[in-house]
Amino acid sequence: MATIGKLDVEVKVKSEADKFWNTIMDSATIFPKVCSDLYKEVEVLEGDGRSVGSVRLVHFAEGSPIVKSAKEKIEEVDESKKKVAYSVIDGEMMKYYKTFKATLEVIPEGEGSIVKWMCEYEKASDEVPDPSMIRDFAAKNFQEIDAYLLKA
Repeated sequence: MATIGKLDVEVKVKSEADKFWNTIMDSATIFPKVCSDLYKEVEVLEGDGRSVGSVRLVHFAEGSPIVKSAKEKIEEVDESKKKVAYSVIDGEMMKYYKTFKATLEVIPEGEGSIVKWMCEYEKASDEVPDPSMIRDFAAKNFQEIDAYLLKA
């Protein structure tokens, strides 16, 4: 029987919440530019890449362990809460996880923000490790975006 689990991470950033949120939602343009060590390319296959139903094909950078690409579908967007949820619907990740859904929320805090990322998953088999590497990848992504925005 496959294992169902949940992982989360919170990253405190210095960037203002609206600015950070807009950058996250422009991932197809910003991620490969700002986080080139993590992303090779993000293609928008369906929709505008920002709204419910949009499908993105994420190509991870050279040296990415195990997974080289993932097709993601945006399931939920709440602009007022600066919250987006997406599911991985295809790609190499599906060899390891039957389901993988992530939620990201940007919460204003003082002059900066807290970025909360949470994933729920079902492993394809019990031998598959928890996706802690993906959680750490997300945290690094948020730190690099924050550094970019603070320089801009």
